[in-house]
Amino acid sequence: MNDPAVPPLLESRAVPLGQAFDLLAAYRPPVGVFFERRGRGVAGGTASPTRTFGSEDPSGLTHVVDVLRSSVRRGYDLAPVAMGAIGFRGGGKRSHELVIPKTTVRRDRRGRTWRLDTNDLGGEADDPPLFEPVVGGLPHEPFAEIQLREVPPADAYAQAVREAVDRIRRGRMRKVVLARTIEVTAERELDPRLLASRLRAVDPAAYTFAAPTDDGVLVGASPELLVSRRGLEVRSNPLAGSAPRSGDADEDRANADTLVGSAKDREEHAIVVDAVAETLRPFCAELTWDPEPILRETPNVWHLSTRFRGVLRDPAPTALDLVAALHPTPAVAGEPRKEALDAIAELEPFDRGRYAGPVGWVDADGDGEWAIALRCAELRGDRAVLYAGAGVVAGSDPLRELDETERKFRAFLDSLRWG
Repeated sequence: MNDPAVPPLLESRAVPLGQAFDLLAAYRPPVGVFFERRGRGVAGGTASPTRTFGSEDPSGLTHVVDVLRSSVRRGYDLAPVAMGAIGFRGGGKRSHELVIPKTTVRRDRRGRTWRLDTNDLGGEADDPPLFEPVVGGLPHEPFAEIQLREVPPADAYAQAVREAVDRIRRGRMRKVVLARTIEVTAERELDPRLLASRLRAVDPAAYTFAAPTDDGVLVGASPELLVSRRGLEVRSNPLAGSAPRSGDADEDRANADTLVGSAKDREEHAIVVDAVAETLRPFCAELTWDPEPILRETPNVWHLSTRFRGVLRDPAPTALDLVAALHPTPAVAGEPRKEALDAIAELEPFDRGRYAGPVGWVDADGDGEWAIALRCAELRGDRAVLYAGAGVVAGSDPLRELDETERKFRAFLDSLRWG
């Protein structure tokens, strides 16, 4: 199991836990990491990690797998794990950061749950942490307008979309994703575990996550799988194009049908599908995807979705290699990539940080699962910064794109009341 080219740096010991264990009980902010979908995933649960890895570029993190592979495994033979959130863009020494927790709890696809203790080779092992279940209470009062600050304001965002549409129609790019934020003064200490618990309850099919940032903790529930890798199997599920949900069944169905027939949304989606196919194809001996986009429902939004499945060429790239190749897709940046990133830097008056970047985990076998950090907020003590974006193409209406961000904000603000 050890890589002879890399001297052992770590040792890990795995012990089984009961299947009823709640992964969220093992998550410890602010340095811990939590990543779960339908009860499967990983959680880091100690006050400080065994190792932290920072990089200016996602590709600079791929050596983390070599460190994991060199670890000495004791007890049950379970691959040790690194996890975290990767920034949307580089630029700083720690723009992208992964940690190897001292204690990780992991539940696999077969429902087996393990505690994995990872320490420096020959070092003193810490006592296992006490796992604490999350006990939620009643929601706080809705936020007042005085507690909310939009960056940029609605009219400035609509103007940025108009500028982007103009650039697209002049042939400078095909698509760009523009985001905005709401800064919330909560007037209480916000709890990442309570918020993650609420988000998970609202949409168990989403990838619920929490990960440290330079200024706080990023917490969210993303509907979008960037990439997963298990052995030679690779999957991806990009989303692009959306429509609002409705409490009225007939209206909700009409919204879904309109989305499927929307030329604007299908163009936005096709740009993403083409880019993902082009990126994954060289890594794969086989690669298939849905011939037509299908509907994906979340509690608040309909999405156009395309599911990719492939068989990797051997020797297979690791999950982190695939993340570095794919990110950022046109689902969160645009096409062509450089022109879209330049437009984002010019038209968005804030730094995305780790919003819209990959979040997830990778293990010593190179397997892993990575979502895109969407539907999220960065919690900073008694404050939060919420993020929402919309894809802009030639047929975009600035007011419709603005409304899409407003709907995403309203849904998240409701969940934030439980944090």
